[in-house]
Amino acid sequence: MHIHKYEKWWLVFGTGTLIVFLLIIGVSAFHAGTHPNNSKWTINYEKVNEIAPFDNPGVHKVEGKDWDYEVVLVASAFSYNPMEIEIPVGSTVRFIATTTDVVHGFEVAGTNINMMLEPGYVSEKITTVDKVGEYTVVCNEYCGTGHAMMYSTLKVVDSDDNSSH
Repeated sequence: MHIHKYEKWWLVFGTGTLIVFLLIIGVSAFHAGTHPNNSKWTINYEKVNEIAPFDNPGVHKVEGKDWDYEVVLVASAFSYNPMEIEIPVGSTVRFIATTTDVVHGFEVAGTNINMMLEPGYVSEKITTVDKVGEYTVVCNEYCGTGHAMMYSTLKVVDSDDNSSH
């Protein structure tokens, strides 16, 4: 079989482009610190609702830690528990989340809060909420037919307005 010289050039160009693309993706992922979940905290995803702290999801005031509030969240079939989270502005918050069924996302639109929730693993994120507002929490990992309806709300309120803790 004879391959024309221009076809050879395109094969070499295409293969070279693919190799460069994969190298760029690999180097940028390594440089950005992208890695699979390496959580040391694993749980039995079939009994999430029986295991502390997931047996009491919600917002909890914390004393003596590096953070002011702890938000315990459980994702399951197209919903988050709790559906609404309210935090005073300026608070340092530790989000602790897991899922009871499939892989879900936990992204608070307009903030740096973005976690992947995997069955059997606990995901954590510590951040400071520093802007008053109402933020939509969305699942950014396709989880089934009700995925588009899976959302929650994070309300960051002035300390003066906050009385429901």
